[in-house]
Amino acid sequence: MPFLRLQEMREMSNEKRAAKFIELRTELRKLTSMTKSGGSIDNPSRIKELKKAIARILTIQSEKESGGSIKE
Repeated sequence: MPFLRLQEMREMSNEKRAAKFIELRTELRKLTSMTKSGGSIDNPSRIKELKKAIARILTIQSEKESGGSIKE
């Protein structure tokens, strides 16, 4: 799955961003449950990427709600 850039996330509508958030969170839960149960995953760094993407989406949502704009 290609990784989203910050600019792409900012340009998404609120509905698409919320859907992407749910999708990423579901994938993160699946991967973490696999590792906690003793299994191995193909790309362990994917967990870190997912956490960062989720944090970015939440940051953008809070920016939109507060009306402010934080530059990179």
